[in-house]
Amino acid sequence: MTQDKPKILFVSLGCDKNRVDAEKMLGLLTQGDYLLTDDEQEADVIIVNTCCFITLAKEESIDQLLSLASCKKEGRCKALIATGCMAQRYAQEIRDEIPEVDAIVGTTAYDAIREVIDTALQGDKVERLDALDRIALPEGRRFLTTGGHYAYLKIAEGCDKHCTYCAIPAMRGPFRSVPAESLMKEAATLASQGVRELILVAQETTLYGTDLYGRKCLHELIHSLAGIEGLDWIRVMYCYPEEIYDELIECMKTEPKFVHYLDIPIQHSSDAVLKRMGRRTCEADLRRIIAKLRQEVPDICIRTTLITGFPGETDEQFEDLCRFINEMEFDRLGVFPYSQEEGTPAALFDDQIDEETKLSRRDELMELQQEISADLNEKRKGMETDILIEGYVPGEDVFIGRGYADAPDVDGYIFVKTSEPLETGSFVHGRITGSDAYDLTAELI
Repeated sequence: MTQDKPKILFVSLGCDKNRVDAEKMLGLLTQGDYLLTDDEQEADVIIVNTCCFITLAKEESIDQLLSLASCKKEGRCKALIATGCMAQRYAQEIRDEIPEVDAIVGTTAYDAIREVIDTALQGDKVERLDALDRIALPEGRRFLTTGGHYAYLKIAEGCDKHCTYCAIPAMRGPFRSVPAESLMKEAATLASQGVRELILVAQETTLYGTDLYGRKCLHELIHSLAGIEGLDWIRVMYCYPEEIYDELIECMKTEPKFVHYLDIPIQHSSDAVLKRMGRRTCEADLRRIIAKLRQEVPDICIRTTLITGFPGETDEQFEDLCRFINEMEFDRLGVFPYSQEEGTPAALFDDQIDEETKLSRRDELMELQQEISADLNEKRKGMETDILIEGYVPGEDVFIGRGYADAPDVDGYIFVKTSEPLETGSFVHGRITGSDAYDLTAELI
């Protein structure tokens, strides 16, 4: 009987890679045995898919677990389950500090979520921390949380770069590509669910295939994915600059579905800072790579991310970074103050920088980027572009969309003013009529 099915509240935190894991778990849970609820007081099972990439993310995960633990006393919750990165890295601490948690599921064991729930509901404590070199490949459809017209496809797990500030290898393990046949099947299923834009993600997408096939073959994967009926855009995130290769650039030039957009996290431009970060580029390399991309694909949109206040970053090195950003004029840019992560080499560096300096440098960079972005957007006036409609502003005859230069959640929007009814998930063609620092306005053509 339906009323006997356990009700599950699912809370997912963190990045888009974590979102993919959450959607796969939700897909397993909606295969008939459980019901989903957004009411914590009605939930028999509460799952928190945790994050701990930086300290603030870890604190948010802890707060969520502690807050929802009260439902075991005040609600009907019989099992509180922690999954994801913090569950993987801090399992012992969770056991010791949050005894209300009944089950801990690591990053490579989430495909066992149904079994874990069944055991926890019987009153037993559960811990599933599988080997970090494993890849979970659950069968069945994902439960999309993105609205259905776009979805993330995680093409690899883990990372071998070992940047000195990053704890990802401790939570996600070594780099390992997902087999192409599995990705093709998953992507075809997503397209059958109405997905029009596929966003390829991993800790590092550009190395796809090196472990399985002995070569970089992200371009081959993109060509194959482009053959799936129903997909219109393929977007690639998280390309380490030193790993961008000629065949990938050629693929962008020749494959119509491969949008002219790359996310290239550089973190800094100072050779000394990059060396201390354990990065494998220098300023000259970055300039060469960016110039080549812009020469080969003139309308490419390049997004990057930076870290301010890395241990030892001097005023002069920060000013050099500001000059570099001013000269490069990145289309999209995000900045994070350095987070001193437990267990990483950089956390033990002597020359840590105070929080006020980290934040003020971040703010200065973002103000600079706001000016750059406003100038670049002003130049887009009059241009024509395809727009993926994502929603509307009630009562104003304004629809919200994105162009090829706009990744969801991190970039801006294009606002289309029209009295015509536009369907979410549909593409329209528009002309840019106005701009501000981050968003554009357009009219239909």
